[in-house]
Amino acid sequence: LYLGSTKVGTAQVGALAAGASTTVQVNAGVQNAGSYQLSAKVDEANAVIERDETNNSFTAAAPLVVSQVASSDLLASPVSWSPSNPAAGNAVNFSVAVKNQGTVASAGGAHAITLTVADASGAVVKTLTGAYTGAIAAGATAAPVNLGSWTAGNGKYTVKTVIADDANELPVKRANNTDTQSLYVGRGANMPYDTYEAEDGVLAGGAALVGPNRVVGDLAGEASGRRAVTLNSTGASVEFTTKAPTNTLVTRFSIPDAAGGDGINSTLSVYVNGSFLKTIDLTSKYAWLYGSETAPGNSPGAGGPRHIYDEANVLLGTTVPAGSKIKLQKDAGNTSQYAIDFVSLEQATAVANPDPAKYAVPAGFTHQDVQNALDKVRMDTTGTLVGVYLPAGDYQTASKFQVYGKAVKVVGAGPWFTRFRAPDTQSNTDVGFRAEATANGSSFTGFAYFGNYTSRIDGPGKVFDFANVANMVIDNIWVEHMVCLYWGANTDNMVIKNSRIRDTFADGINMTNGSTDNLITNIEARATGDDSFALFSAIDAGGADEKNNVFENLTSILTWRAAGVAVYGGYANTFRNIHIADTLVYSGITISSLDFGYPMNGFGTDPTNLQNISIVRAGGHFWGSQTFPGIWVFSASKVFQGIRVSDVDIVDPTYHGIMFQTNYSGGQPQFPVKDTVFSNISITGAKKSGDAYDAKSGFGIWANEAAEAGQGPAVGSVVFNNLRMSGNAQDIKNTTSTFTITVNP
Repeated sequence: LYLGSTKVGTAQVGALAAGASTTVQVNAGVQNAGSYQLSAKVDEANAVIERDETNNSFTAAAPLVVSQVASSDLLASPVSWSPSNPAAGNAVNFSVAVKNQGTVASAGGAHAITLTVADASGAVVKTLTGAYTGAIAAGATAAPVNLGSWTAGNGKYTVKTVIADDANELPVKRANNTDTQSLYVGRGANMPYDTYEAEDGVLAGGAALVGPNRVVGDLAGEASGRRAVTLNSTGASVEFTTKAPTNTLVTRFSIPDAAGGDGINSTLSVYVNGSFLKTIDLTSKYAWLYGSETAPGNSPGAGGPRHIYDEANVLLGTTVPAGSKIKLQKDAGNTSQYAIDFVSLEQATAVANPDPAKYAVPAGFTHQDVQNALDKVRMDTTGTLVGVYLPAGDYQTASKFQVYGKAVKVVGAGPWFTRFRAPDTQSNTDVGFRAEATANGSSFTGFAYFGNYTSRIDGPGKVFDFANVANMVIDNIWVEHMVCLYWGANTDNMVIKNSRIRDTFADGINMTNGSTDNLITNIEARATGDDSFALFSAIDAGGADEKNNVFENLTSILTWRAAGVAVYGGYANTFRNIHIADTLVYSGITISSLDFGYPMNGFGTDPTNLQNISIVRAGGHFWGSQTFPGIWVFSASKVFQGIRVSDVDIVDPTYHGIMFQTNYSGGQPQFPVKDTVFSNISITGAKKSGDAYDAKSGFGIWANEAAEAGQGPAVGSVVFNNLRMSGNAQDIKNTTSTFTITVNP
């Protein structure tokens, strides 16, 4: 017998004469309240020879309804805090509403509420208490109770809320009186892994530290923190002590290219607590570009190298406890030379099918198997199927999946387990998803895409290539070796969250052509080949203004072309709680009204806000001899106004902290910088570079007097409130008569 898809019991049936029947009983045990489809199946193993094997099941016409017990059932719903996305130093105010989802009213009197905030070690850093007094009717939610505030500090926290047991609440209904939620305070994404820099590990056997420097194409210059560790002799190793349990390992590495530029394959040994565990497979196929900085290719003879690192990942096959030693070592069988930048470690768990009765499962792991499952959901007329579940496995794909006709939920077992792979025998294959507006409301969760791009091709290569769609969710996606994770043209009310973008050949995420009311949150981008997170108010493909978009809790590191964050026009858009580090050739943040030759709207009067951001070791040189800062302010072919930048720390920029520039056309300046205010800005460590661009370096703030040949000085004005600068060769350089910098206390 089955309740839904769950077998709840089996009974044995003895021999039956022809035409005879018998009745059996099964105890289905205790079941949760709800409505269940009741069915029976006879001889499921087909052990009995029958005239007809197709009629061995029966489904009751009416569902089995299990009613709730007569009890109150209290829970904290909701637990909320304000601000919802706090920064360090904020007073965070907590409130809790008590809900009674039971069948009888709660008892009267006080219902005590205890809320604790615990740090990553489990230590309680704040306890708040309160109570709601009075009976709560069945199904009702009481008014929220304000519990008080806590001063936030950077870190990961667990908020635990306990509602006291109610006198009318049976013990079976008390398990949900305790609720836990995660709270992250800080700049950047809160990802499920810890990252360990190789230079902070224990070196042995001839391992060597390289760097720091900021040279393009150099093992140190292209590494995070501008330092790395080389393992070039047998026995050389770097070892890390785990902060938390892990069953996975990712390493960012560099190994040499092949003579023809198509990469080599190699392995590296992984040890745990001194014992060999397994090897990790490495390839340089997707790294090493050469020649023109704006359009490098795979031919080693084209010129100097860049983009020389890649990442590799492996399931360890066992859980390594916290406090263990994980070592990467070059053994005799590891035949390459190696540079290790860092490792990331996490405990990964596969996610089960959320509801086998409602999620179709592909018959296999081919592209067509998955498309067939999507089509099955689309064509379901019973209303039963809501989505497709993708079990753990490697899915082979060489084209785009088409999603249309109805909203569909695509759910994988998690990005460590459900993995789409482009063909190994090809390069630059356009794989991913396209969706039509008839599929608005769809969601895509819990899988990875490993592409085969080896160079940039504009147009294809976007895993989610969406236009004119809305209300979709992209959650917990891992993308490597593609052009972009997401390109949205006129896409509204989208949510992209909890994802990882690595080693792409263009933008990580780009919102354009009138995309509005979108949320991009909790994403780490590593080594994107263009802006990691971009908003471009172009109108060439439809749409109008870009507005009301929120980019928050983002990390961008090691961008090897363009910026960590870029905003080109629009208004009422917010970028907050962001960490940017180690851009290779460009600014940490670009704020620009250049249209790139596309129809585009400039900045509106409703401000563009950039708040609570760290920019570390950012900047570089590109477009010939132009140098780039931590923040690049570029007024150009469209209106530049309404910019508000606050609570930003620029640390150790490569050339300068903030640079103002105006574009000239026909010898005349285009739009000036106006209505632009920077508040609570810190710029430290802008030193002379000592390289070919030394004359353009060392400025905390620079009003650029001549960025490039044929260009004139910055035009307009800016106001700084509470500007703090130290350790710069020159705090402010402004030799222009066309740009005004006002500094207020």
